[in-house]
Amino acid sequence: MRKEAVPIKKISKSSQQKRSRQSRTALTPEARENQLMALATDLVEQRLRDGTASSQETTAIIKMCSTRARLEKEIMELQKDLVVAKTESYQSNKHLEELYDKAFKAMSLYNGREETVNEDD
Repeated sequence: MRKEAVPIKKISKSSQQKRSRQSRTALTPEARENQLMALATDLVEQRLRDGTASSQETTAIIKMCSTRARLEKEIMELQKDLVVAKTESYQSNKHLEELYDKAFKAMSLYNGREETVNEDD
């Protein structure tokens, strides 16, 4: 008994691409933003290839992918790091002042001077 060949359904490229693009949700907000940006960019890229992209989409992609946009993002990240460093420096200086104040009071007592009561403390 001979069995007839059953035709095998070919998987189209578009369904393969959809499967490969499906990935798990990002764990951090930054990674999620990057995922969404990549998906949006891919969608607009496909529309550009098909000739169906609007002028707004085209302009947005050009601005987003420009060197200037990348530099502005990098500058913003560096400014954020600078603010963090300044805050840490301020807190460190404040702690150092407290230590100097305590050392000064201790030395005053050691020298035999009486501790004066400050209204500021």
